[in-house]
Amino acid sequence: MKKIKNLVLLLAMAFFAQMSFGQTVLGVWKTIDDETGEPKSHVKIYKKDGKVFGRVVKLLPKATTTTCDGCPGDKNGKSLLDVDILWDLEADDDGVWDDGEIVDPANGKVYRCKISLENADKLKVRGYIGFSLFGRTQIWHRVK
Repeated sequence: MKKIKNLVLLLAMAFFAQMSFGQTVLGVWKTIDDETGEPKSHVKIYKKDGKVFGRVVKLLPKATTTTCDGCPGDKNGKSLLDVDILWDLEADDDGVWDDGEIVDPANGKVYRCKISLENADKLKVRGYIGFSLFGRTQIWHRVK
């Protein structure tokens, strides 16, 4: 009986360890407007050359911006679909992806950016100027 208990305990520990280590920022996320609470788009977070990027893959009916007017470089004037709105995020030791940038497609302004998982299905996305203290955070929801 003791062996069965130990085996069940070991399997449970392995299961929960796998769940916690298996969480990732990669995937498709539904963006939520922090002022209206309305879903705006789906953004695919992907990894390239060890850095994380985020590309708009779907515009939802409540999207108020469909083109990236005033955005930097080759993004300017283009449809938001298939445009990277966050880029060059690097992994920190504590599970935060930082030192990247994010663009606000409504006005073309670029901000420093960091992202981290709040839980497996919620992503904290913080855009800021200079220090992380001066900015705003949105919560995005994983699309299943």
